[in-house]
Amino acid sequence: MVRTFQLVGCFKVPKRGGKVVPASSGEGIFTIDMSSTSTLDVVTASEQSAPAPEMQARHSYWWHLLIDLPILLLVGAVCIVLEVGALPSRRAGFTCNDPALSYPHTGDTFTISLVAAITVVVPYLLLWAVETTLQQEDEYNLKKSKYITSAKSAALIYRDYIYGSIVNLTILEVVKCVVGSPRPTFFDLCKPDTASTCNDSEYVSSYTCTSTKYSRYLQIDSSRSFPSAHASLSVYCGLFLAWYLQRRAFSWHNRSVLVVPLLQVLCIVYACVCSLSRVTDHRHHWWDVLVGASMGVLTVLYTILVLCKNFSQPTVVSTSDISSSDGNNHQSVRRLLSDRETRVVVS
Repeated sequence: MVRTFQLVGCFKVPKRGGKVVPASSGEGIFTIDMSSTSTLDVVTASEQSAPAPEMQARHSYWWHLLIDLPILLLVGAVCIVLEVGALPSRRAGFTCNDPALSYPHTGDTFTISLVAAITVVVPYLLLWAVETTLQQEDEYNLKKSKYITSAKSAALIYRDYIYGSIVNLTILEVVKCVVGSPRPTFFDLCKPDTASTCNDSEYVSSYTCTSTKYSRYLQIDSSRSFPSAHASLSVYCGLFLAWYLQRRAFSWHNRSVLVVPLLQVLCIVYACVCSLSRVTDHRHHWWDVLVGASMGVLTVLYTILVLCKNFSQPTVVSTSDISSSDGNNHQSVRRLLSDRETRVVVS
């Protein structure tokens, strides 16, 4: 709430954090911001001519709608097209009767839909819950639900998280299509036409999948083993949440000291179990999982240290401290007005 006053006896106002000092007599227009920790702010001509915040927000909205959204949709469409095999991609050859490619297909412990749901939904719910607990209820946010405020704070962090995950997923899809490495279940999924006629240890570079047991998607996917997307996404999600909880939620002064470490352990366990299941399910070679997990680590470091600034934004300030500071500032102004018998006229 900003009120404008015309003062006959004026004040000299230093920078924020200083004290209000009486100045020589004069007249001027000042603004008193009753909702912040500042005392008095002088309205200058440059500030009056600055673009309104509403106009800046409107311009930013149109930039997001006309530029950012189409780019995001384009990147998402490219990833989907690469995933379903609509675009031609490289398929590496295989060695005839290779035992490393002869495992039967038994399905996935963690399906891709489950990993996608955990990667997209769980982080925002956790971010929202943590940011909500950091909010304080007093006279400064009675009119504004703390759930809405915390949802906006969580959305800002979630935006960087999603950006990093899109970067990670895009690199994964491109590498998969460029390398075209066969999976451990390659023979069972693909049934290459040359597998039954080739000699021992013969390398086959050209073949056609003839399997009628599995869908065309699984046949195409049989040549996309390197790197592991499950490992990369699970490591990215688990490490991001564990790091976030350490920076924003953990404190030895919490009511319960073990809740945050327990959540962190669950995040790390999810990343490890999901990654290792790709080897036990014979869906990836061990080096696929290792490289995928490394890509997840590098991406989460980029997201946290570059995009999120290591979560260095100040935690939610206790509004009780703001209330106390504002009360002292208001008392100083009243005392100074009373001592100088300054007449205040609301303009």
